[in-house]
Amino acid sequence: MDQLRSWTFWRHFARLQLGLFLFGFAVALMLEARIGLDPWSALQEALSDRSGLSFGRISQGIGLLLIIFSGFVLSVKPGVATIFNMLLIGPWVDLLREQVWLPSQSGFGLGTIQFLVAILVMGLGTAVYIGARMGAGPRDGLAMGLSRQVKRSLRITRNVVEGTVLAIAFFLGGSIGVGTVLFAVLMGPTMQVSLKLFGVSHDPSPSLGRD
Repeated sequence: MDQLRSWTFWRHFARLQLGLFLFGFAVALMLEARIGLDPWSALQEALSDRSGLSFGRISQGIGLLLIIFSGFVLSVKPGVATIFNMLLIGPWVDLLREQVWLPSQSGFGLGTIQFLVAILVMGLGTAVYIGARMGAGPRDGLAMGLSRQVKRSLRITRNVVEGTVLAIAFFLGGSIGVGTVLFAVLMGPTMQVSLKLFGVSHDPSPSLGRD
């Protein structure tokens, strides 16, 4: 029984790491598409420029604040995925952007295509690591916790959250463009479809070991 539990844990842990890699890959693709950033990345970029801290460090700091807020206000229980998301996404993005094989666009057309691909990859990565049943990432936990709290669809709550972050990033001078608008409009539906495709619950609390 103990071996079965151990195997189950490591199988889900491997799925978590794959999902986090896909998420980091998606963010790197968005950054290198150069048509604007998703709201969170735009905010992190603006704060990085103003503070002198790296993009990854800012990402980790915001993630920690969201974990605290979601836990105390929305009763979202953090899990292994929550912590690893906060710790690894930023470094994954930094590492992947240094790779020569990662495409970097200078034209609007190819940049738009790359950004749309990144949205699909992010939706897939989100469903993969949430499906590991070790909890959601700080940002996804916030959106999913709000969805459960206010009894509205994930699409609506995600778009509200992204829209609010977008406004803050704009006033702080973050990179806003067509990609930003595409993300704000499409990420909510993409995430919702991905979760349904993988049969993942909208409850972002960890459930591994509760069966």
